[in-house]
Amino acid sequence: MSKERSVRVVVADDQEVVRAGFAALLGIQPDLTVVGTAADGAEAVALCREHHPDVVLMDVRMPTMDGIEATRLITSDTTGGEPPRILILTTFDLDEHVYDALLAGASGFLLKDVTAERLFDAVRVVASGGALLAPGITRRLISEFARLRPRIASPLLAELTPREIDVLRLVAEGLTNAEIAPRLVVSEETVKTHVSRVLRKLGLRDRVQAVVAAYESGLVVPRSEDRAGPR
Repeated sequence: MSKERSVRVVVADDQEVVRAGFAALLGIQPDLTVVGTAADGAEAVALCREHHPDVVLMDVRMPTMDGIEATRLITSDTTGGEPPRILILTTFDLDEHVYDALLAGASGFLLKDVTAERLFDAVRVVASGGALLAPGITRRLISEFARLRPRIASPLLAELTPREIDVLRLVAEGLTNAEIAPRLVVSEETVKTHVSRVLRKLGLRDRVQAVVAAYESGLVVPRSEDRAGPR
């Protein structure tokens, strides 16, 4: 990727050391450019309106405005075109605040002790339109907190075809398009088309949002083996 097409990033965290550390790491990559750092959610929202970044690394617990409200405002603001993708920063994976941030429109989350290479890869993945469904972790988080909350049937599910429902269930299980294809005996390209239609019909941005919707609507019921207590 050329410098002209570098991924523009905003880092939002109320801890200066964390904020500066992530910004410095991202800055050493030729295809990643940090366009601003924020100490709270309000600053993050303002920076996004000014710089239109591709990705925001967003802490959840911040003063003035937390990361959940900031995520909701940023992902719903389409005045500058496609809004930035949000990656939530957290200290532990089973965090209800992270779940709320995913509901608010985040595309995934990273633990703050993430390796540098994992950080770089994550930013690139979400910038390209993908979503972070880390093996087991994001699905386990969604499953755990969906289990604890009342399910709300979505009338939009009625707009999906039976095959699209099948695809949504498998996406919610964490399967990739390549893994779904043989299960449904179709091509990977056909699965990709079905996923795109599901996202469009349900008004969702990515696969993480699809997993949340599947659990929240009760289409997928959390299993006991998905449960795990805080570490």
